[in-house]
Amino acid sequence: MSGTARDRPPGPGPVPPDPAATGPAGGDPAPEGTTQPLAGVRVLELASFIAGPFCTMLLADFGAEVVKAEPPGEGDPMRQWGVHLDDGRSLWWPVIGRNKKSVTLDLRRPRGQALARALAQRVDILVENFRPGTLERWGLAPADLHALHPGLVIVRISGFGQTGPYRHRAGFGSVAEAMGGLRYLTGYPDRPPVRVGLSIGDTLAGLFAAYGAVVALREREARGRGRVVELGITDAVVAVLESVLTEYSRLGVVRERTGNILPGIAPSNLYPTAEGSWVVIGANADSVFARLCRAMGRPELAQDPRYATHTARGQRQQELDELVAAWTRTLPRAALLALLEEHGVPAGPVYTAADVAHDPHYRARGTVREVQDPAFGRLLMQGPVPFFDGGGGAIRWTGPPLGAHNEEIYGGWLGLGAEELRALRAEGVI
Repeated sequence: MSGTARDRPPGPGPVPPDPAATGPAGGDPAPEGTTQPLAGVRVLELASFIAGPFCTMLLADFGAEVVKAEPPGEGDPMRQWGVHLDDGRSLWWPVIGRNKKSVTLDLRRPRGQALARALAQRVDILVENFRPGTLERWGLAPADLHALHPGLVIVRISGFGQTGPYRHRAGFGSVAEAMGGLRYLTGYPDRPPVRVGLSIGDTLAGLFAAYGAVVALREREARGRGRVVELGITDAVVAVLESVLTEYSRLGVVRERTGNILPGIAPSNLYPTAEGSWVVIGANADSVFARLCRAMGRPELAQDPRYATHTARGQRQQELDELVAAWTRTLPRAALLALLEEHGVPAGPVYTAADVAHDPHYRARGTVREVQDPAFGRLLMQGPVPFFDGGGGAIRWTGPPLGAHNEEIYGGWLGLGAEELRALRAEGVI
């Protein structure tokens, strides 16, 4: 998958294993003689904010050598972003910058553009998320890069994509979530649409972009040439609309906001407990509903014509939800969940960040990991997924300091000497 990247120096030295992995699924070091799935793949990240960096984080988690080029001085804005900061420092950067190498590079300067072209000839994948036309203005158009390196896979992420009437518009994930139809479906019918509490549009785009990059690498093995992989954040949001568009095209139905329920799917909702917390129960299949009825001590409900079939339950959704809620609020959460587990009814509590952090299941699998960060010390963060037998994703290091790998990359990859690096720094190019 990496056969056409050029002039590779020896790879970096060994790094310590992820200290929080506790089993094969959690990403323990691979058995001797095995490597991470994307080991040997080189990636140049010319991206900022979320979508592009999330794409490259996914690739880096599975062994790709990702070099992130950042503007000198401030670097990627993600170094300052986050809902909550620690003494002004981002707690998002250690996650989205993990496993990457940072170099400084001013792409607006001709010498910076020349360095980018040189770096692009030594990687397998280039990822960018600028507005369409930006690479072209910098002399980094795909045709120009492919003339230098025909095997290069170029991944382009933007608000609306490289084609179409909206291609030149500025676009953030929030706009894409709205125009992709997701915001309209989120919330309650009697209130305005709301956002998910995360940058879901950007991360969906990053996920699809990483998928596209790996597909293009696989194709390159047979074709011998790299492709341009491009998507808008809007495309990624529309791609997960399930049957929303087909419902409209066939029936003329516009799906509306429904809060915590899907109309006609019952019982499947949030239900209260005795201490005022909430539990999700999904028991809409006939067999599962029968098990729920037994857990409730009401086995006859499964045979009651009002509730015996999927259609009947959907027609009496509110009535059935009230009946289930009247039962759940008599039990403490722990007792309720234990009873539902005993009867094989899918159920779970609504977790906060603290609950996720301390859940033993997530710790055992490596879904949540504790890592060492040079600036913050011990940090919890989400681990790489999916899991592979024999070695998969790993957190080798957290987001590095700005420009920490300038000497390694410019010296090792491009052969620049100390004097030339000093001159580039003095000019503000790196």
